[in-house]
Amino acid sequence: VRGAGEPVAIVGFGGRFADSPDAEGFWRTMLSGRDRIGPLPPESFDRDLYHAPGALARGRSYTDLGAPVPVPSVPPPGLRIPPHRYAAMDAAQRLGLHVATEMFARRGRPPHTLEGVGTVVVGSNLGLSRERRLHTGLCLDDLEADVRSLAALGALGPDEVEALTKLVRDRFTDPGPADLPTTWDGCVASGIAALIGNEHRLDAVPVAVEAACASSLAALDVAVGRLRSGAADYAVAGGVELPCNARDMVLCSALGLLSHSRITPFDTAADGFTPGDGCALFLLKRLADARRDGDPVFGVLRAVGASNDAKSLIAPDVDGQTRAVRQAFAQVDFGPDEVDYLEAHGTGTRLGDRVEVAAAAQVYGTGRRSAPLHIGSAKSFLGHTFAAAGAAGLLRTLQALRRATLPPSVNLSELSPDLALDAVPARVATEALPWPAGPDRPRRAAVSAFGTGGINYHLLIEEGTDATR
Repeated sequence: VRGAGEPVAIVGFGGRFADSPDAEGFWRTMLSGRDRIGPLPPESFDRDLYHAPGALARGRSYTDLGAPVPVPSVPPPGLRIPPHRYAAMDAAQRLGLHVATEMFARRGRPPHTLEGVGTVVVGSNLGLSRERRLHTGLCLDDLEADVRSLAALGALGPDEVEALTKLVRDRFTDPGPADLPTTWDGCVASGIAALIGNEHRLDAVPVAVEAACASSLAALDVAVGRLRSGAADYAVAGGVELPCNARDMVLCSALGLLSHSRITPFDTAADGFTPGDGCALFLLKRLADARRDGDPVFGVLRAVGASNDAKSLIAPDVDGQTRAVRQAFAQVDFGPDEVDYLEAHGTGTRLGDRVEVAAAAQVYGTGRRSAPLHIGSAKSFLGHTFAAAGAAGLLRTLQALRRATLPPSVNLSELSPDLALDAVPARVATEALPWPAGPDRPRRAAVSAFGTGGINYHLLIEEGTDATR
């Protein structure tokens, strides 16, 4: 059994988000000064069917804004996937394959050079788009029977019945091949992990993790645990989700979670989040092994803390979040005053932002800080990517460490008076700032991700030795 707190190196990474085709484009977005949120395209959201502007209506969304990601129509270069097989894959699978290919390329050596046994852990909420369409297709049989019963009662003529059933089937039946393994793999979250491992010829155990909007940090927690225990020699971990669709928009509207305008974390006008699509993946090895094998070390994961407050499905809890932060620091040999930056969950709700800052103040407000804790959130640029949110936050933090730059937030006009920033002390930057190194220590940061049901994760990371590669 390896050391419980053994450092884990990030030796490869990739990401794809709105208007950000790769991890470098993602960082350019973070420095651009504007978000990537706009009206959803018709193929993602049919306004005639699902949009009721400004109103809370059953089966409708009161907003049509999001940050969608176009899914590539062709396989990643280097993967010999027949076009018909690629077309049968779920959109999340295709996105994951492209991001995994970027991740391996960044390491500088092909995947087959990875030695030992690996694991692929992907955080993704169950109910992929392919699964939903297949399930809808099965339900259409019942609907067709009901329509034909109307004909038997004389309510509809034969021609009307045929026209109506054809209209419904054409709209909702999955057009993809139903007999391919990738079609059925698209019905379960683990299919993404298995596909990444299989297509890249890895000797790796595929695992799916579902922890709501904390899924990708939960996946990283599992991956780090398997590396530290010796069960795996390398790991791929991260998250993927595409919530810019009618189902998620309508469900989140019903709960009143969506912003009526756009997500504005930490602002006095914060009234909810805006959904965004995305995927980020990280290639991990034990730090000692990465150095031995000559791998680049882009960043070093030091700890992942987790907790559950279990008091409410959606309302956050200060004590629960605080426990996750304290659990992370219990695993390391440095204190909260040596962390320079916190990548917040930052959902853009008044309650969520207030609770998150209050929980941070419980641990980071030790009174020993020589400089304010900088706080920000990728969601201000790209919306809430659900299961991929923690991975997006980690990617932003990793890129910030590599460039010694504290990243800004956007859409911040007036700080909410509810935030206990002075208790830390902390500040929310609205422009990129130089990130000076601490005295005799590396730059360090933290990433938070929280999920419905009271799921809380807090990750600690420090800069790597190959930050600029």
